[in-house]
This record gives sequence, structure tokens and C-alpha cells, in this order.
Amino acid sequence: MAKLIGELRPSGAFVRAAALTNYVKVASEVGLTPSRLLRDAHLDAKALSSIEIRLPAATVGSLLEKSAALSGCSNFGLRMAESRRLSDFGTISLLLMHQPTVSHAMAIVTRYQNMLNEALAMRIEESRDLVLIKEELVADFPGRKTQSVELLVGVMYGLIRSVLGEKWNALSVHFVHAAPGDLSVHRRFFRAPVQFESEFNGIVCSASDFHKPNAAADPVLAQYAERYIDTMQSEISGSTANDVRRAIYLLLPISRASIVHVASTLGLNIRTLQRRLAHEGAEFSSLLNQVRRELAVRYIADRRHSITRIAGTLGYVELSSFTRWFIAEFGKSPGKWRKQEIDARAPAGIAPRRRRPGKVTRGGAPR
Repeated sequence: MAKLIGELRPSGAFVRAAALTNYVKVASEVGLTPSRLLRDAHLDAKALSSIEIRLPAATVGSLLEKSAALSGCSNFGLRMAESRRLSDFGTISLLLMHQPTVSHAMAIVTRYQNMLNEALAMRIEESRDLVLIKEELVADFPGRKTQSVELLVGVMYGLIRSVLGEKWNALSVHFVHAAPGDLSVHRRFFRAPVQFESEFNGIVCSASDFHKPNAAADPVLAQYAERYIDTMQSEISGSTANDVRRAIYLLLPISRASIVHVASTLGLNIRTLQRRLAHEGAEFSSLLNQVRRELAVRYIADRRHSITRIAGTLGYVELSSFTRWFIAEFGKSPGKWRKQEIDARAPAGIAPRRRRPGKVTRGGAPR
């Protein structure tokens, strides 16, 4: 059984200032001047003390990647996640803390997504014994997304551990990107097998843990927190176009990103969905194409992903159809675009080295 459990806004998505919790501390520890980097990103360092302030997700993501590159700290985002606390979720933390199970806590994350992080899309895939929590960053900005992805996965891992207790560990943790040079923080924080160059970003845990009762849950406090949060949520309105983009990001890899499936996922009929999109000046076909463009650029720039695999991820059964679409959108074939990008990034006189994709064992650990 699979269900969508996260939402996201397009490239104009916003995140709470809580996303930069521990940024100043970590940046200082790795030898950076955080005030200067924040100023360069047009972010007010003093304003970060209010975790509910909303910041552009693309700006935050670019800041994390720049900080990692300047410091040479390949685990910058995960270092930030390592020091996060449940209280950093703000007013929703009390509600999360008193949910009866992790499953219920994930449902709360979905319900109040627009108050937490619009740059997160999440999909839960549950089988008899395992639960896959897949996360996707849907914020479009130039360059790598490694730090943002590791921060997202790390924060979610910390949330689950807050519900189940410090002794809990996942069965495995997965990242699409390649392994960094320093894995010490990954080993210390996750205490579980970490698979890089995986098919998805996210966490694999046992179904029994996912539905294990939370001994600290207090239904009375949960009710109180829910009533209070509902009065706040009405002040933040969502967008149908944003919801559609989130669904497309998650449904494309499983070839279900049609308007029929997206409408069903959002609990709407097709005509209602089209009417709401029209009211916002949007069209489903344009949103689908926009997401495809963003994902195409993200994956083609990474040589570990074959062109055939990317075509399938973007919903194309035939490679020739994907190639025609790509040429129409970008003016050149996927292969030529990739070569141009890789050549531009390679140091002068050094040819890019091809990587062999890693194999995955049944338990998710590399071998």
C-alpha cells in the first residue's frame, strides 16, 4: 500500500526559519563567517531567532550548498540535523510529541505541511514487514541539492527517534547522491546502514516500529495542541498548483503522474482540479512539463544516472520520445547536454572519471 503524505510548493516554495536552526553554530565550527554568508544571501541573521518566519526555500538551499562548498564540509546539512530537537518544529512539536504512533505523526506532518516545510514531498510505501519513507526536495535552484536532502532526511529521522526513543534505529537510510568523503557524521547520527547512489532518498524501518504505541502520548494534550494549531493554520492558505506539483514529483517515477491519478491523490475529481488550477492561472500540462524540466536538469547533470533510466523516471516508456522532448525543451540531445555540463565542470586538463554504480543488498547496505 502506498500513499502520498507530503506536500510542496514550486520554486517559490517557502520554509520556516527553523530550517536554518544551528546554521550559525555549524558554519562557525567549520571556519566560515555565517553573518557574511547570510548577508550575501539577503537573509537577516537577527530574524532567524524567530523560527516561524518564512524564507524562500531556494535561498536556503543555495546557502547550504555554498556553505558546504566553501568550508569543504561534505556533511554540513547533516551536522545541522544532528543538533535539531523536536521543539524546533515550533507550535506543532507538542502535537507531534503526543501522537500514538509514528504513523500518526507522519499524518500530522502531512496535515500541517504548509506550516512546516513547503519544500518537502514525502511518500510512504508500506508492505507487510517494511515501511519506506521516501522524501523528495522540490525546490528549484542551480547546482547540487545534497545538503538540503541530507537535512530533510536527517530531520525526519530525528522526528521518528523522538517518538520511539533514543534507542531506535532504522533498518537502513538511503540517498540518491554519491557518498561523501567523510562518513563519520552519517555513522554517528543514523547508527544504521546508509546506502548511497540508491533509488530514493529516505528511510526504511520495520512496520512494527511504524505502528508501535508511543508510551509518552497524552491524548488530552494532543487535542489541546490540535485546537490551538487549527486556529493558526487558517492564516496560511495553500495552493492547488503547489499540491499538484508535489504529487507529480512523487508520481512520475512510478508512471502515475496523469491528471487522473493526481486528482485522485488529492481527493478531487478531474473537473474540480482543472477549475481550481484555472482559478490560479495554471494548467496541469504546464505543471507536469515544469517538473519534468527540473528533474531532467537535476538527473542529467549526474553521470551516474543513465539516459534510459532518466527517461523512465520522467514517465517516458520509449527513449526516443524522451529524446525528442528534451531536444524541444533544451535545444540539444540529452547526451550532448550532459557532455557540455560535465566538460564545463571538470578542471582544465582532467577528463571526468566514470563511476560504477554501487550494488545494494537485500537489507539496503552497500556491498
